[in-house]
Amino acid sequence: MRRVVVTGLGGVCPIGNDIETIWKNALAGKSGVGAVTRFDATEFGCRIAAEVKDFDVTPYMPAKEARRFDRFIHFGIAAAFQAIKDSGLDPEKENLRRIGCAVGSGIGGIPMIMDNHETLLDRGPRRVSPFLIPGCIINMVSGQLAIMTGFKGPNMAHVSACSTGLHSIGEAAWMIKRGDADVMIAGGTDAPICGLPMAGFDSMHAMSRRNDEPQKASRPFDKDRDGFVFGEGAGVLVLEEYEHALARGAKIYAELVGYGLTADAHHITTPNTEGPAYCMRMAIAQAGINPRDIDYLNAHGTSTVLGDVNETKAIKEVFGEHAKNLLISSSKSMIGHLFGGAGGMESVLTVLALHHQVVAPTINLDNPDPECDLDYCANTAREKTIRYAMKNSFGFGGTNGSLIFKKLD
Repeated sequence: MRRVVVTGLGGVCPIGNDIETIWKNALAGKSGVGAVTRFDATEFGCRIAAEVKDFDVTPYMPAKEARRFDRFIHFGIAAAFQAIKDSGLDPEKENLRRIGCAVGSGIGGIPMIMDNHETLLDRGPRRVSPFLIPGCIINMVSGQLAIMTGFKGPNMAHVSACSTGLHSIGEAAWMIKRGDADVMIAGGTDAPICGLPMAGFDSMHAMSRRNDEPQKASRPFDKDRDGFVFGEGAGVLVLEEYEHALARGAKIYAELVGYGLTADAHHITTPNTEGPAYCMRMAIAQAGINPRDIDYLNAHGTSTVLGDVNETKAIKEVFGEHAKNLLISSSKSMIGHLFGGAGGMESVLTVLALHHQVVAPTINLDNPDPECDLDYCANTAREKTIRYAMKNSFGFGGTNGSLIFKKLD
């Protein structure tokens, strides 16, 4: 079976618009949460979000062209071009039919849809943008990326709610393993911070209402957590067949050795333990290792009352006594929940932890929940010898994904 390695990383998120800044702020435990600025949230129960700040799309796409696309496409294109540059890939020296794109989104261009719906109601159908459909559909990140780079390999966009980014990476790895491509640009992106989706989550009482202390609102595994924080951003990896990477002298961050995906078949929003546990076991089996070989786990860790306890129980079920030895963290404590972009950005942070042998903290873990009694790397980054690292992503509909990355000897 062909081996798959990570040779490039790119990202845009609430704590930075490039990998260097994101990693520096993650290690420092910086929160990207603040008051909502995208729209007037005065009447909302939750008035906070983890917004991307000071982002400029023009280094990646001309301004005129960018106006045709929703913000989630901007983030995805930016993260992808960063990852490609980081990988050192030279398209002029590559077989473009052997390079593909798999960057998905969980929600897609809902802000652009809302804006054009308002135009339709106020000004009539003739004033709706002709770019509405190509500007908001989920596959257009991968599609536009291929147009801009000339990559003619597999091109698709997976959609599986909050597991989207992780599933995109896992499925792209399998495309390389089975020989469909030599290189895949893979990850996830979302930019859903606008009135309608926030109102929907607000009605569910799923989001934190710690409006007076936004930077302390996302607090996975803490007893005082009261919901997730709405976020936005993108994370993209360059995945490459091992021998192909060696032949061009590429820098290798890690090897992707395991991938699991399952369904709870239980409830659209309420999790259960069986699905995530089986998913982790599936990834471990594919990697050909034992649970005790995992040193670090980047958790889904949303800061919801049910979700954090459920993931903790699933981890204990899979790892047994070794669960106490795992170093676990939740990146969402700093960046909020990026939905379709979460699995991509958090996979980037998992690979960086493995590469640098240091784990960014779970911030705001001041009063640990007695039911969440594992080592969640509370509040301070920690050096750790990591050979194998696992990343979990779970989504609405009971969809689960787990990846395992290995540090090359």
